[in-house]
Amino acid sequence: MRKLFLMLLIIPILISCRKSSSDEEKIVVTALNFPCYDAARAVIRDSADLEMLIPPGSEVHDWEPSPDDVIRIMESDLFIYVGGESDEWLDGLLSDLDESVRLFSLIEHSPVVFDEETVEGMQSTEHEEKDHSHIMSTRDEHVWTSLENMASIVSGIRDEMAAIDPLNEASYRANADSYVSELNDIRDDYERMIENSDRRLIVVADRFPFLYLVREFGLDYYAAFPGCASGSEPSARTISFLIDKVKEKGIPVVFHIELSNTLIAELVADETGANVRELNSAQNISRMDFNDGLTYLDIMRGNLSVLEEALN
Repeated sequence: MRKLFLMLLIIPILISCRKSSSDEEKIVVTALNFPCYDAARAVIRDSADLEMLIPPGSEVHDWEPSPDDVIRIMESDLFIYVGGESDEWLDGLLSDLDESVRLFSLIEHSPVVFDEETVEGMQSTEHEEKDHSHIMSTRDEHVWTSLENMASIVSGIRDEMAAIDPLNEASYRANADSYVSELNDIRDDYERMIENSDRRLIVVADRFPFLYLVREFGLDYYAAFPGCASGSEPSARTISFLIDKVKEKGIPVVFHIELSNTLIAELVADETGANVRELNSAQNISRMDFNDGLTYLDIMRGNLSVLEEALN
């Protein structure tokens, strides 16, 4: 918070450092995290200068912007961000941006938005444990884990880019149409796989950024934590509950999420004989995967494969 306060104090200075019009020949697009980046990459291809602020491999919930990041945002023609509670640091900055910076929020362009939910056996957050009488609803930010939402997001970025750069509108529309077609094909594959599966239940022995995914395809779930709750250790009761459910339901796979500690999943697997697999929320990827050009489509195809194993 102290870093954020200092950042807001120097915004007027940073604004004076914005690039001159002579440097603005190429369109500048800045994406906050990987889902923002990959949706923009699908539409833009090589037609703009695109950069992702949160570095690959980093913990997105602990990340804070540097002065260079703030300058980058202010020099952008388009800034793409999630728009949820974790982006609260942006509030003061966004209000100080001039009208030349167009803003695009994933949440605002998603047709389906849910609040986080707590299901049976899930570890309560620290706040809930202290005071159950003041539990506040928190919007689940992981809207991109819905293929339907991602299609809408890509279409929205297409329209933004067409407005900024009308000369390349046909290219942006063709790129977006191709990407949405692939999303629809993957969605069809998910529906066929789930329709022919033995069960509709998954167990995630980790945080749970998959609410949109399971709702889209009618899956049930048990998980250790709601959303991307941080700063909590799993209770013995939560771990015991997950072990009991895996045994009771004959669940063959226990999931953990990407770039996370796998100890809970391994403990549950050791007690039940289940396999441990990664279910990837695409919130961030490793530096190696980023350099190799891994895409959201690749991740969702990979999730399809491990989900098929877990549901049969």
